[in-house]
Amino acid sequence: MQIAVLTFEGFNELDSFVAAAILNRMKAKGWAAHITSPSERVTSMNGVTVERQRPLEFAAEADAVLIGSGIRTREIAADAAMLARIRLDPARQLIGAQCSGTLLLAKLGLIGDLPACTDLTTKPWVIDAGVQVIDAPFVAHGNVATAGGCLASQYLATWMIARGASVRDAEDAMHYVAPVGEKARTVAQAMAVVAPFLDAGASIAA
Repeated sequence: MQIAVLTFEGFNELDSFVAAAILNRMKAKGWAAHITSPSERVTSMNGVTVERQRPLEFAAEADAVLIGSGIRTREIAADAAMLARIRLDPARQLIGAQCSGTLLLAKLGLIGDLPACTDLTTKPWVIDAGVQVIDAPFVAHGNVATAGGCLASQYLATWMIARGASVRDAEDAMHYVAPVGEKARTVAQAMAVVAPFLDAGASIAA
């Protein structure tokens, strides 16, 4: 499973790095989450500069895509040339968006009138884009999921592993990253959030 973690200028570190770290717990099974950006280097909202691992066009060939948020998402959402570079296929790919990343999904036409999650700051912009925003940390419709709140990135990663591999793999990955003394509770919470959106036997080939 090759995963593109879309990371733009002004990105939120929690969105890109937390999700990528959890997903990369699956390396032994051939998974790899790549920081995927439109430029060779991107700087976060807090001044952390990183080098991309894959160009933005990698999103079209990846098995799964996560779209993180950032302070410049509204600019990106209004940039037709940039949006044209993001080619996604929910029939083939697992696609997740975090916070203002949901605005990009809306602009790409991948949400429509389905309920979606986002952060409180982005909520009015997503509503203006014609999306029904719900007060929840995570929701999925088929192969497309959205999450709201920085730490909801764990739910996107949990869902993606459960869908792309197995529930047991998702539980193991979350158990590893969970705080000591809270591991069982953290795993149970993550699974409780994503379980309603996991169809029996719905795993896709990793």
